[in-house]
Amino acid sequence: MSHCPRCHQPVDSQAVSCPHCQYQLKAFGHPGIPLYRSTGKESLCETCLYHEDDTCNFPQRPFAQECTLYQNRSEPLISTPIKPQQNVSVALRFWLQQNLVWVVVFGLLIISFIITLL
Repeated sequence: MSHCPRCHQPVDSQAVSCPHCQYQLKAFGHPGIPLYRSTGKESLCETCLYHEDDTCNFPQRPFAQECTLYQNRSEPLISTPIKPQQNVSVALRFWLQQNLVWVVVFGLLIISFIITLL
C-alpha cells in the first residue's frame, strides 16, 4: 500500500485519486497509467530519458511538472531482456489455445479430403 504525496495517508496502489484529500494519483481518464509529478521547482524533463534522447513529444516539454511518460534516466527501461525465441513459442501456444476449434476443423477437412482422393 502506498501513501498519498499530499496528505500522507495510506492509499490503495490502484486508486485513481486519494480518498482522503481527492489528490489525483493517476492520469485523468487512464486509471492504469501513473501520473508522475516533480518535487519542488525543477521540471521532470531535467531527469527524463525521453527528453535526453529527444524522443519526447509532450506539449509541456521542457517545463513539465506532471507527466505520464516520465522515465528516470538513471533507471533501466527493462530489467530482464526477453528472448525472441521464447516470445514466439509463447505467442504460438497462446494462438493455438485461442483457435483450437479451427485447427481441429481444418484437420478434419484435410483428413476427409485425403479419404476422398483414395
